[in-house]
Amino acid sequence: MALGALIAAYREDDSGSLRALLPIAGRTLLEYQVRCASAAGAAPIVVIVERIPIALNEVLQKLQQDNLPIVTVSDGAEAASRFQAGEMILLVADGLAPPPELLSTLVEEEEPAIVTVPDDFAHEKFERIDAMSRWSGVALVDSQTLGATASMLGDWDLQSTLLRRSLQGGARLVPIAAGVGEPLLAESSADLADLERNLIVASRGSRRDWASRYVLPLIEELATEKLIETRVSPDTLVQAALALSVGGAIAFATGWLWTGLALLVITTPLPLIAKRLAALRLRPMRPRSLVRRLLWPAAGAALVALGWWQSGHGSGWGALFAALTGAALAEAARVEGEKLEIPGEIWLFSRRNAILAALPFAAFGAWTSYLVALSLYAGASFFVVQHVNHRLATELTPR
Repeated sequence: MALGALIAAYREDDSGSLRALLPIAGRTLLEYQVRCASAAGAAPIVVIVERIPIALNEVLQKLQQDNLPIVTVSDGAEAASRFQAGEMILLVADGLAPPPELLSTLVEEEEPAIVTVPDDFAHEKFERIDAMSRWSGVALVDSQTLGATASMLGDWDLQSTLLRRSLQGGARLVPIAAGVGEPLLAESSADLADLERNLIVASRGSRRDWASRYVLPLIEELATEKLIETRVSPDTLVQAALALSVGGAIAFATGWLWTGLALLVITTPLPLIAKRLAALRLRPMRPRSLVRRLLWPAAGAALVALGWWQSGHGSGWGALFAALTGAALAEAARVEGEKLEIPGEIWLFSRRNAILAALPFAAFGAWTSYLVALSLYAGASFFVVQHVNHRLATELTPR
């Protein structure tokens, strides 16, 4: 079934500006609403706004540049004309910050539905439906009801009138499900402060190695909070990580060992920060991105470059052999364990673990010892992965 979205953006906040322009997690509330609706599969996304100030126009242009199917209208009749006959419409109230999972759950309904919250003190800002419930700010309505409402609207508020007409038409009341985040109705930027903090916390990904779990969280957290207010894209951070990794390999190959290590250390939090920024902006990164996939071989090249330099400056062929062996075993462990859940996974070989493990060796100038230790580390990790693989194969083999 076709699905569109209708977002109201004409009410003002306490300062006289549009609620749609309230800041949240480095963007405006309208951007957040549109991306939530898009993630739920809505197209077109119609924004009804009576006037378009310069700031709002910039937001709309940015969304259109990102190829989001957004359309602006000035009244209910024009809004109704943007939807097909029989199309279901995701209605999002003015000033509402809905949890993405709430919209995703709602659009699975096959008939008009109105999500409700309890009629209590915590939800006193929400519009009352009856003695027991209030409107959560999201609903699923049909285009016929929208058209009928627009034709008799007059000076009445569109979203409230459409809500009442949907109720009269038999729309089902759906209490907000347990485990689904609470929608927030904002009247000022202060109302969104806690939600912004919760979004930042929720963006934390899984920590799959000891470097990201114990060493990098503070750096990652601070950088995410700073960069969220900027236009820096997640892809730019990953590209920077790749460029720095290549730079590290070149530095190792030319004998600038501390410079090479410093460049590689800088890369360790960048993909984590990029992933969090993408999650906060509701624009997940492509899992098969070529740049992200090149980070591993670039780090391997840096390892081999270090072995090559050491082999020609006092360590002999053993340093290069250790580097090549470590790189080969690390790649084998990565390929074999890519889709496995391995107990104690955080202690196994990873790009970040390998880079940060170099610091104590480098402090004493023990670069060749580092290469030998790294090859042993990679070999032990490969052994663990193979052991888990063998155990799973044994468990799945019919007796």
